[in-house]
Amino acid sequence: MQWPPPLRRSPLVRASPPPGPARGLLCPRRVSEAGDSSTEGARMGHSHYVTPIESAMEGRCQPLPSLRPASPTNAPAHGRGSDCTAKGPPLANVCRQNYGAAQDPVGPAGRRSARHVTGSSLGKAEVACERRWRAELVAKRSWSPAGRATKMKVKMLSRNPDNYVRETKLDLQRVPRNYDPTLHPFEVPREYVRALNATKLERVFAKPFLASLDGHRDGVNCLAKHPKNLATVLSGACDGEVRIWNLTQRNCIRTIQAHEGFVRGICTRFCGTSFFTVGDDKTVKQWKMDGPGYGDEEEPLHTILGKTVYTGIDHHWKEAVFATCGQQVDIWDEQRTNPVCSMTWGFDSISSVKFNPIETFLLGSCASDRNIVLYDMRQATPLKKVILDMRTNTICWNPMEAFIFTAANEDYNLYTFDMRALDTPVMVHMDHVSAVLDVDYSPTGKEFVSASFDKSIRIFPVDKSRSREVYHTKRMQHVICVKWTSDSKYIMCGSDEMNIRLWKANASEKLGVLTSREKAAKDYNQKLKEKFQHYPHIKRIARHRHLPKSIYSQIQEQRIMKEARRRKEVNRIKHSKPGSVPIVSEKKKHVVAVVK
Repeated sequence: MQWPPPLRRSPLVRASPPPGPARGLLCPRRVSEAGDSSTEGARMGHSHYVTPIESAMEGRCQPLPSLRPASPTNAPAHGRGSDCTAKGPPLANVCRQNYGAAQDPVGPAGRRSARHVTGSSLGKAEVACERRWRAELVAKRSWSPAGRATKMKVKMLSRNPDNYVRETKLDLQRVPRNYDPTLHPFEVPREYVRALNATKLERVFAKPFLASLDGHRDGVNCLAKHPKNLATVLSGACDGEVRIWNLTQRNCIRTIQAHEGFVRGICTRFCGTSFFTVGDDKTVKQWKMDGPGYGDEEEPLHTILGKTVYTGIDHHWKEAVFATCGQQVDIWDEQRTNPVCSMTWGFDSISSVKFNPIETFLLGSCASDRNIVLYDMRQATPLKKVILDMRTNTICWNPMEAFIFTAANEDYNLYTFDMRALDTPVMVHMDHVSAVLDVDYSPTGKEFVSASFDKSIRIFPVDKSRSREVYHTKRMQHVICVKWTSDSKYIMCGSDEMNIRLWKANASEKLGVLTSREKAAKDYNQKLKEKFQHYPHIKRIARHRHLPKSIYSQIQEQRIMKEARRRKEVNRIKHSKPGSVPIVSEKKKHVVAVVK
């Protein structure tokens, strides 16, 4: 499109100028006067030279189409009042003069159009009236809602030269920058690099082992925590010896020859003034937490002689009541030598019994006939039991959720159950390569630690099937018992080679007092690792653990066996009638039945 557009002749002037020399910018044309003098001037051939300004004023360029609605032929030509019609002839009369008949032209949009009028028949008054009418219409449209809606807003960029122009050529160039970290163009790449470095440093400083408490002359069989003192720990060995340890000084502060044979179980009273032990000599003994005076002999406060061997013991969390297990579950009062009540369900021996820390009248036990039985001490009867594929060694209740408990099983797995729905475990925790012997919850209830016969301990999140950490040493043998300290920072384990080992719950945690800057950096790095934890490179570094060759080879072997079982099951389903082979989920595979 050509711009500016060429000038177009107005229909109000003649199509071509009269012959003759052009006089500068003046264009000759015949001009009509009002009334009868217009025809007389045209007949005499008088010419008037119009300047470009006059041409523009009279509509020399292409005039806009009329926007007036069509009116009847007997109506005035303009319909804008008596003033306009008095100064010029009606449009119908003009059309009659030009074409010989009265016409009332209407444009394609139903509007009047004066484009067909040629010559000098339309007077200046008519043109002025037309322009005035159009100006009124434009003003009216500009104030209408539709007119206002069609207006366009234009945003302009405004710069102050003082912000980026140098005063002299020796000054440095000013670079506009936005120091808001949320708008930094490389914010995510920078945070990714920081998260990667934080993950690498976490693995570099992962040194969880703290101390080894040695002194026992036989394997450590059981552990117990002091309910009031974080630094006091009790341990029982396979030779009948009980030791009390101070974790701060990392030494033994007291030694008791409690039983003949194994110390099968040990627990503390809820107030922390005494503790109880059971052993292979069919006795239950209560001991003072504080040692005897100078010159006094070490003797128990009370001794209960039973009829059968007791394999486990646990104390009530609020009352002077404790429970033992063996051939049956017995509830004892501390002031009596006979059990208050005895509960049994089945004929096999019971290996462990635990009180619920929240619903303190509930307790659970696990037996050698693959049962996990729940009891209510108020009714003195069993509530329900669940039967698994293999035997459960021990259970532990979640200290923050009353209905949740975790069972350590012989099939290398741990099962977290909700006691309201025992037919399906909430989660199956799989990482060990041998029987799981003990389990204990963190005080927060979000994690638990397990001890296994494969010479390692693992830390599991409650809602994850895989462990987040594995601890092992060259000298550590089969781990029999494990405990999580009450401050949720340390883990203790007792094993066959007569040692008690102390570990950090968070392998890379810095011990001691932290400054405010160190705390801020620690929290910031932790958030970065959580933000980028699913990125492949960071995930690989965070999950990598060095394992002993024996555990690593067993993991590979079990992986091959599991894949073979899965492939066999898929082939059986593929070559069987649809629906004849049921598909059983991994959670339900290990539950045989639930009996109420």
